[in-house]
Amino acid sequence: MNEVLLIIEVIVVFSLLLIAKKCFGKSGIFAWIAFATVFANIQVTKTVNLLGLSSTLGSVLFSSVFLATDILNECYSVKDSKKGVYIGLFAVISYIIVSQITLAFVPNSTDIMNSAMKQIFTLAPRVCLSSVVMFFFSNIADVYLYEKLKQVFNNKKMWLRNNISTIVCNCLENFMFVFGAFLFVYPFSEVVMIAITTCIIEIIVALLDTPFLYLAKKIKDIE
Repeated sequence: MNEVLLIIEVIVVFSLLLIAKKCFGKSGIFAWIAFATVFANIQVTKTVNLLGLSSTLGSVLFSSVFLATDILNECYSVKDSKKGVYIGLFAVISYIIVSQITLAFVPNSTDIMNSAMKQIFTLAPRVCLSSVVMFFFSNIADVYLYEKLKQVFNNKKMWLRNNISTIVCNCLENFMFVFGAFLFVYPFSEVVMIAITTCIIEIIVALLDTPFLYLAKKIKDIE
């Protein structure tokens, strides 16, 4: 069941990114990066079984940010691609700050949500700190690697450039993020299993995002 939902999530998330580009141009992609970065940090706190192994959610949304920066690079400019990374960085830092202010408010006697929010937002600082560091470095690395490969292949073999940059940087981010966010929270063996499983899933997702990159180049912005 979870595997089917993963495929559905891939199709839905990447399609929404293309719709954002179609309707709002690069502004829509910037907005998507901000949304995906924040919601992925909420989603990643949930662990599930995928392919018979323990994994966290968030892989598809994190991968969509790599796809978004590649689309910005291909359809607009490398400057816009870097700008997208900085927008995502600002969004997740803002999320950390506001989530902690939210927790500081004292709930009244009729509140029914504070305990649930506390469960998510209490973990948020460590998860998001790991995410902030690895998000920034891995996505900036992806931008530079993609641009370098673009020059090496003389602006050809987009599928190869996309997969090399996304898989290398995504897997690097995944391993560093999982260990930074969950070491000593879960048993070490569980952390290793989560990192490996999530990496496998991210490789699959990275391969699946390639057709969407080609579609993004063909889609004309409404603006």
